[in-house]
Amino acid sequence: MAGEDLTAGGEATAGGSPTADDTARRAEALRAEALRARYRSTLGAVPPGAEDRLRVARTFDRLPTEEAFMALRHLVLTDSPLGARVQQLVHFGQLLALGRPAPARIHARGALHAGAGLAELVGVAETALITAGAPAYALGIEIVTELLAAAEEAERVR
Repeated sequence: MAGEDLTAGGEATAGGSPTADDTARRAEALRAEALRARYRSTLGAVPPGAEDRLRVARTFDRLPTEEAFMALRHLVLTDSPLGARVQQLVHFGQLLALGRPAPARIHARGALHAGAGLAELVGVAETALITAGAPAYALGIEIVTELLAAAEEAERVR
C-alpha cells in the first residue's frame, strides 16, 4: 500500500512508521556493517568465515559476542607495538605452522594490504620451514605463488 512500510511478515504498519522490530533490524545491520568495515580496513576484504560468523550471530541474536571478538581482534591487530604489517606477517607464519591454508591466505593478503611485499612472505615461509617443517614451507610457497600469479596477471591487464 502506498505510504506504508511493511514488516518482516509483510504486514503494513499503521501510518507507515517503522516498527520497533524494523528499527532493531536496521540497528543490527549497521552494527554488522561496522564489523565488516573493520575487516576491510585490516585485511582489505571481509573473509567468508567472518561473513558466516556474522550470519550466525544475527540469526541467533549473538551479535554482542561477535562485537566482543572483533574488539579484541582489533586491539591485538591494530594497537600492537608490532604494527599492522609485522602483525599480519606473524599471523601468516603462525597459520602456516598450524597448517591452516584458508586463514593463512587471508593473512598473506592482509600483509600485502598492510604494506608487506611478496619477498617478506617468502621470508616468513622460509622461517616456517625451520620452525614447523616442510609442509608449512610448502604451504607458504604455494600461497606466495598464487599471489605472484595474481600480481603478474594484474600487471598484464594494465
